[in-house]
Amino acid sequence: MESVPPPIHEFKPVSRRRWWVHLILITSYLLLVGVVGLARNKSDHPALSHTAGGLLLVCAMELLLFGFVFGLAWLASRASRDDLLLRWRGKAMPLALGAAYSVGLRLAVGLAAALVGVFLLAAHVMTLDSLRDFFVKNRPGIENAVDVAALRDNPAYFWLTLTVVSFVVAGLREELWRSSFLAGLRTLWPRQFGSTAGQVCAVFIAAVIFGLAHLSMGILAALFGGLLGLGLGLIMVFHRSIWPAVLAHGLFDATSMALIPWAAELMQHLR
Repeated sequence: MESVPPPIHEFKPVSRRRWWVHLILITSYLLLVGVVGLARNKSDHPALSHTAGGLLLVCAMELLLFGFVFGLAWLASRASRDDLLLRWRGKAMPLALGAAYSVGLRLAVGLAAALVGVFLLAAHVMTLDSLRDFFVKNRPGIENAVDVAALRDNPAYFWLTLTVVSFVVAGLREELWRSSFLAGLRTLWPRQFGSTAGQVCAVFIAAVIFGLAHLSMGILAALFGGLLGLGLGLIMVFHRSIWPAVLAHGLFDATSMALIPWAAELMQHLR
């Protein structure tokens, strides 16, 4: 059985200037991704291309860009494996946790959406028809990210999206970003963010930035992205490891991508 994760790493004296460079680079990266996403929102082409080959090219470019920024941030701070929560804790435990948390996150996001709807109806802010119209008009702009027709008709595109995009470009890249951001806050302000409670506060900050980076897909996508980021960050802090969060994120995105063709047809009927 997996032992209880050790307490959050206590940092030795470090160069604050070098860690400031680390935090600025990591934060700027995700904000830049959000700005680029908003610019792409005016394009008729999905961010992940229309073809399997184009998708692989875009994924390679995304990973190279993140790897470059992440590498510069690491060179500045020389963050350790423990700083970035990179330890794999337990033999198969992260796999089981990732699967369980992916289901829990989907239920939590769905419950949050239902509670928002119930509150708006109970407060007489919206009628049932206007609430339905709101969700339809502000649905996540999936077509800005992927080609729905290619997901439905191109097996290579479909499986690359469920594997490379979901687990590497989304799961691994975004959780490395989150652990790097949390490490920066924890090191620069150890009194505020060094404890477990402080790390939870840091997770909230990261979730807000993560949600803003999804604004190109719409208000609801930004809201749900923030909620997902909050859950993933809490998983990371609780287990002192990024791997359960990486796997939960990958499984969450993979199942979402698999359901997109069906969801798009449902939206067409609702219109």
